[in-house]
Amino acid sequence: MGILLAFLLFSLWTLSFPIGKYMLQFSSPMFLTGSRMLLSGLLLVGYTVFKNKVPRITKKGWLSLTILALFSIYLSNVLEFWSLSHLTAAKTCFIYGLSPFMTALLSYIHFKEKMTKMKWVGLLLGCVGFIPIFVSKTPKEELLQAFGYFTWPELAMLGAAFFSVYGWIMLRLIVKDEEIPILFANGSSMLIGGTLALLSSYFFEIWSPSPIQQGSFFQLSSALLFLTLLSNVFCYNLYGFLLKKFTATFLSLIGLLSPLFTSLHSYILLGETPSPIIFGSTFIVLIGLGIVYREEKRQGYLLSLRSDQVVN
Repeated sequence: MGILLAFLLFSLWTLSFPIGKYMLQFSSPMFLTGSRMLLSGLLLVGYTVFKNKVPRITKKGWLSLTILALFSIYLSNVLEFWSLSHLTAAKTCFIYGLSPFMTALLSYIHFKEKMTKMKWVGLLLGCVGFIPIFVSKTPKEELLQAFGYFTWPELAMLGAAFFSVYGWIMLRLIVKDEEIPILFANGSSMLIGGTLALLSSYFFEIWSPSPIQQGSFFQLSSALLFLTLLSNVFCYNLYGFLLKKFTATFLSLIGLLSPLFTSLHSYILLGETPSPIIFGSTFIVLIGLGIVYREEKRQGYLLSLRSDQVVN
């Protein structure tokens, strides 16, 4: 059942890429990040307060929540939205799939998860699958060339993936060490990160007089509400729930299927033509996923969910 939930999570979460690209027609990256996160944070924290489950948090706990907000909410989402404005939704999602390699390193540092030879083989094989994606460019992308085969939007998306991974590592530490409920941890970090994003939008983006394109309030607000409920409320917390059953490395590897879902969603919602390169690269990466999964299972990292591990 846990595996099915993991696949469901990423099949739904990938809707955020085409929906995010759609919203960029009507507003700017920082404003969208701030609006989305503030709305999500208010919903989650409000629900926690209503249920009388406001935890007592230490100074260390608040520091951890602030770091989570800075990395997983603010930097990750601002960079992701900016990348989406220049790349296809499918390519943005695929680059985000590099997170397992970053997760493996950070999990080794924070949780002492052992990296066997076969695990490294799986990760390196997956890395090979990303090479065709960075070599392939559209004319629009070539205008923003940074160095080598990399463009600025691709580098920004790499940064978004890293900051997101570090944020999830922080979430796992908060849930494990500080015993802060996942709903409250996610909600408060979204409030902090969303506030930072709106302040940044006011100072660095154009408000003349509003950051929302004239006549597009209904389209933007409808898409924002749907994306908030789907991604920030449902998917964020399902991910936190699954972190108690699977390692962060394995969940990130399941996420390598995301480009396939995103390609389908983008074709239906945006009319973006699916890329054969993405399908081929995903196949290579999935072989690496199988190797890592077998190793994680052999090492005993994929545990059965006990009744006392259910998220409050």
